[in-house]
Amino acid sequence: MSKFYIAKKTRNIFNPDSKEPFKISRSKIDLFLNCPRCFYMDRRLGVSQPPGYPFSLNSAVDTLLKKEFDAHRAAGTAHPLMEKYGIDAIPFEHEKINEWRDALRAGVQYFYESINLIITGAIDDIWVDPKGELIVVDYKATSKRDEVNLDADWQIGYKRQVEIYQWLLRKNNFKVSDTAYFVYCNGDADKEAFDAKLEFDISVLPYKGNGGWIDKTILDLHKCLISDKLPESGGDCDFCKYREAARDVENNEL
Repeated sequence: MSKFYIAKKTRNIFNPDSKEPFKISRSKIDLFLNCPRCFYMDRRLGVSQPPGYPFSLNSAVDTLLKKEFDAHRAAGTAHPLMEKYGIDAIPFEHEKINEWRDALRAGVQYFYESINLIITGAIDDIWVDPKGELIVVDYKATSKRDEVNLDADWQIGYKRQVEIYQWLLRKNNFKVSDTAYFVYCNGDADKEAFDAKLEFDISVLPYKGNGGWIDKTILDLHKCLISDKLPESGGDCDFCKYREAARDVENNEL
């Protein structure tokens, strides 16, 4: 557990009386969809879920992939993976590309004026095709024996992720392809020895996004925020189950 975890926050909490725009990240939208109660406790009451452990190896893979694609971005050339998978595109060059990839400082942003929310999302990469349409790209890293795919139920979060990025770019007046790509790096654990290196098989998986759910979700999220009533828990929220079980035990013991 991080020594910097603060169980009860006093900053970055939604105040329904404030006139200042309030930022909602892509990950908080996902939190709302998974559990409105945890979302409300986090953004309205300042009580966040304990953080997970950092995936440092995944971060290293992300950093190295960005370096590779940035080299082709600077040269205006296609990465070999694009050629291998028959994707007619090159990495998109734009003055804000680093800003859009920075989750802590900015990301891609859209001011939803009618509800005074700023929706943000930090993107891994953007490619562009000959028609000028932007292609959302997300990097993923794992290590599994089976071939990687997007078929697991829990991967709905991945799909929502790229759909929000597509939505954000469209709200910033860009032409955006419906098809996004996941650059999926699968660590090979079948080698005879480690030899101080981990090798990856890399797949590029297409996904046709549909962001028709996003506007309604954001409006529902805003209704949740401005309410003075704690919402119901998500249907299968482990954090809520833990809090309920702990509360029952404490009440029985006291």
